[in-house]
Amino acid sequence: MAKILVFSEKKEMGLLSKGWELSAGGGGGQGVAAVASSAEGMAEYFSYGANPVYQADGDHTAAEETWADLLRGIVERGGFQLVLLTSTKRGKEIAARLAYALGAGCVTDVTSLRWEGERLLADRYTLGGNCVATEEILTPVKVCAVMPYAFPVGQPDPARRGDTVVVTLPGESQKRVIERRAKAHETVRLEEAERIVGVGKGLLHKEDLEMVMELAGVLGAEVGCSKPLALELHWFSEDRIIGLTGSKASPKLYLALGVSGQIQHMVGVGRAKTIVAINKSADAPIFKGSDYGIVGDLYQVVPKLVEELKKA
Repeated sequence: MAKILVFSEKKEMGLLSKGWELSAGGGGGQGVAAVASSAEGMAEYFSYGANPVYQADGDHTAAEETWADLLRGIVERGGFQLVLLTSTKRGKEIAARLAYALGAGCVTDVTSLRWEGERLLADRYTLGGNCVATEEILTPVKVCAVMPYAFPVGQPDPARRGDTVVVTLPGESQKRVIERRAKAHETVRLEEAERIVGVGKGLLHKEDLEMVMELAGVLGAEVGCSKPLALELHWFSEDRIIGLTGSKASPKLYLALGVSGQIQHMVGVGRAKTIVAINKSADAPIFKGSDYGIVGDLYQVVPKLVEELKKA
């Protein structure tokens, strides 16, 4: 097995749980360590099996190359064979820089990790989400950037304790920040939602979103959308895009309204437990990936559905 280092700027415990599992949880494995981007919540890292926890001291908004340099030093000094990061835009750049510095193989957008004997196999979507490729990293040190919330959070043990090692972020980066401008976004995390109502171009007018929001409210669901509704029509922020270039969620229920169901969208809900589709076209691709389907006009079906749900 491997000695594993986990780094996630947003402190994703599912990634740490997977690291603990891959390290064999102490049953012959060499353990898992974590890099914390702040001093808060150190006990939580320990409770999920991390020991030691490297606490980064310095400017946590530092450039990707600075974080990669810090991680490189930790990996080399600690003798880690596998590094797990979150596959966000920032995380993927850090992973690539780190892998280059270590001479290590790197796989990004990982959805599944497992040992087969001494071989570490990683699954990831490829060809625009049409296929799943299984890849093996052959280098002694391996770097994997994992899709956000790809792994479930394990059971913490509050009694666990560990050591904290303070490490200092390297000095100045070659990059210079000229200006910072906040990107418009919402405080929505579709990856964590248990129920999602997804909206596609079958919705004709922006004012019709009121009907969608009412349905979502009755279900206790978050609202997501296909890419065009955010980037072309600007009815939603980019935070609500579901699909290959947006969120990859695993809700208990995904209810798709007027969504065609192209593979680039379905990649985002492929791990949903139940998918229900409403579309007026019986030939819509969404029905091939759905557990239940209603062929009908969403403008007729949704109000009736809301009415019945309110009675329940």
